[in-house]
Amino acid sequence: MAPNFIENDRYERAAKRVKRIRGFYSHAVVYVVINIMIVIINIQNLGAGETYFQWHNFITLIFWGIGLMAHGLSVFMPNIILGKDWEERKIKELMEKDKKPWK
Repeated sequence: MAPNFIENDRYERAAKRVKRIRGFYSHAVVYVVINIMIVIINIQNLGAGETYFQWHNFITLIFWGIGLMAHGLSVFMPNIILGKDWEERKIKELMEKDKKPWK
């Protein structure tokens, strides 16, 4: 393979990874901002003598937090489940299948 091709491939993979990381950070910022707004609204709507620590005040925080955690794991720890260089192996496998004539 030509050195230029290898460098371009490495650049494209790095650019994809940066895009995924940026997407996670955006997700995390939205999560924090929206949940702060929800907390403020919930506090303003508390009745006299009512405590904030009730299950329904934490539903969004918990379930969205689980989704955010899954997003983070998919961005920062993909090698744990699929192994190192899984993407590259899968691309090569699909390219090899594409070379074969239709049966």
